[in-house]
Amino acid sequence: MVTDRKKKKFFELGILLAGMLVLLCACGSGGNGEKGIAYQIYYVNSEETKIVFREYRSETTDEDLLLEELLEQLAVISERLEYETPLAKEFTLTGHTLDNGLLTLDFDERYRDLRGTREVLVRASIVRTMIQLKQVERVAFTVKGEQLVNQAGKAIGVMNAESFIENAGNEINAYEKVDLRLYFANESGDYLVEENRRNVVYNSNISLEKLVVEKLVEGPMETDVYPTINSSTKVLSVTVKDGICYVNLSSEFLNQPYNVTSDVTIYSITNSLVELSNVNKVQISVEGNTNISYRERLSLNNVFERNLDMLESTGTR
Repeated sequence: MVTDRKKKKFFELGILLAGMLVLLCACGSGGNGEKGIAYQIYYVNSEETKIVFREYRSETTDEDLLLEELLEQLAVISERLEYETPLAKEFTLTGHTLDNGLLTLDFDERYRDLRGTREVLVRASIVRTMIQLKQVERVAFTVKGEQLVNQAGKAIGVMNAESFIENAGNEINAYEKVDLRLYFANESGDYLVEENRRNVVYNSNISLEKLVVEKLVEGPMETDVYPTINSSTKVLSVTVKDGICYVNLSSEFLNQPYNVTSDVTIYSITNSLVELSNVNKVQISVEGNTNISYRERLSLNNVFERNLDMLESTGTR
C-alpha cells in the first residue's frame, strides 16, 4: 500500500516537472513563436492627424542590410487601409548615405509638393522608423542634393526622435522658428507699417500662410503700430494654389472696430502674405463667400496683389 502511494506521488511529480519544462521552453522562445528583433514601422493615419505603427520583426544582424530593410518596409502598403505608406509613389527616395551617425535621405523634386501637416507627418514617420537603428543617431532630408526647407525658405536641419513631440492624443507637433514680416496700421489708420518678428516659434502642423493670418488677427506687438483686423475674427481656412492664397474668414471680419481704412485692412493681409515665397496674390472670402463688398468699397471678388503705395514712408513716421 505504501509502495502504491509512493508511485502515485512520483507520477504526479513527474507530470508537474514536465509541465514546468514545457512552460520554460515556451518562455525561452518568446511564447508566441516569433523570431527576430521587433521594430516599429510608422505610417500616417488616413485623417492625416497623427502617426501610427505596425510591428515588424527582423532577424537581420548586418547593420547596412538592416537599414535597407527598414527603408523597404516604409514603402510597404499596410493591410490596414487607414495607414498611409510614408514612402509612397507620390515621390521617390533617390538615395541615402550614412556618415558618423547621420543618415541623409535624398528625394526627388516631387517631395516639395508635400505641404503642411502631411509633410510633417511623413517626415516624422520616416525619422521615427529609422532612428531605431543603433547606427542612426540623426536624420537629414535633401531634395535633389539640396537641404529640405520649410515654406519660409529656412532649412529644416538635422532631426531625431525628439524633433517631433507626441502629445496625449498621439498627434505629432513639430515646432520650428521663422521670421515674419507683417503689416499693420499707422496711428492715423491710413497707411501700413512694417513689423518684423524674429524667431517666431510655431507648430508646423499648420501652414505658414495660416500662421501669418492668425498673427495679423492677434494684432501687433510693437507700441507704435495698430491692429487692422477685428480680433474676434476666426481664420476658417487658408490654402495656396498656383501662387494664389485663398483666405476664408468668419463674419466678424466685416465688423471693423478700429479706425482704419478698408484699403489698410485688405492690404495688411495681402502684403503680409505676399512676403512668403510661394504666394503672389491673395483672395479673401467671408464664410466662403466672395460676392461681398468689404465696407461697401472693395469687392472681395477681386484677387489682390502687393501694394507698395500703402506703405508709410519712413520720412512720414
